Amino acid sequence: MDTAGGGERGTTERVLMLLGLLQQRRVWTGPELADRLGVTPRTVRRDVDRLRALGYPVHASQGVGGGYRLGPGRDLPPLLLDDEEAIATVVSLLAGAGGADGGAGDAALRALTKLDRVLPTRLRHEVRTLAGSVESFGAGRTPVDPEVLMTLAGACRDEVETGFDYPSGSGVRRRRVEPYRLVASDRRWYLLAYDLDRDGWRSFRVDRMAGVSARTWRFHPRTAPDAAAYVQEGVASRVYPRRARFLVHAPAETVRAQIPASAAVVRRRGSRSCEVLSGGDDLDFVLMHVLLLGHDFEVLDPPELGRRCHVLARRLVSAGAAVPPAPDGEEP
Repeated sequence: MDTAGGGERGTTERVLMLLGLLQQRRVWTGPELADRLGVTPRTVRRDVDRLRALGYPVHASQGVGGGYRLGPGRDLPPLLLDDEEAIATVVSLLAGAGGADGGAGDAALRALTKLDRVLPTRLRHEVRTLAGSVESFGAGRTPVDPEVLMTLAGACRDEVETGFDYPSGSGVRRRRVEPYRLVASDRRWYLLAYDLDRDGWRSFRVDRMAGVSARTWRFHPRTAPDAAAYVQEGVASRVYPRRARFLVHAPAETVRAQIPASAAVVRRRGSRSCEVLSGGDDLDFVLMHVLLLGHDFEVLDPPELGRRCHVLARRLVSAGAAVPPAPDGEEP
């Protein structure tokens, strides 16, 4: 079973690790690489093909002493970047690699991979550890201060407590957190962190933070929720006073293409149906949006929304009473 992580972030980090291993010694067998990366041999073959597509001469040979090796041209001079420059470059590229635009994501991955090859060993480690501190869902987000992103990404990597001023219902208050992951949505950057004063996991909008500072006090990582899923559920439903769940009779991939990632969480429920979780101030508007997707669906929660469907159905039938219905099986 693959353990290197899912999505674009996991692939990016794993390809960088594979390239580093190939640079460390002359020949690696497929099983050796799979063991070091925590993936299957099939995934190793796919990642090798990806490196080849990026222009790296990875050769494979069979038999005793065979395996994968980097061919001529693998040695490049070191790139002279200091720590802050390297971190700034990596955070920017990770934002592109984690976006929804396939072309931009591939270009960012190519740049990250090449950067990893030409950095000195010390800064190469910085690149790889920062790659594990950023996740995403969607693309096209609101810009934020790069220095704040660098501070937060470094704090996630170094596992140090972080403080910042953040608005709440009672005004702006200082928050003390254990930062876990930066998450880029289709609109904004968020930080998933453990709030030390409220003793629980929280997500924070980075554009609302002020006075961000990382301390030297290290913490022991807690068992954390999936960062992207936690933030997406919060953005799509948890922040709203009213929430609803629907069973939509259409493939999850189809529904995800119709709904922005920040508007709803779509979970696969078999090959031909999915669960949609969303929220709002008025559930009639949520119901309307699900209705306009054009698929058959059922209300799972809350029960009163199901009863509301009966009321609206009678109203709609009454509104169309003067018009004869379409023949059976024919869409109007």
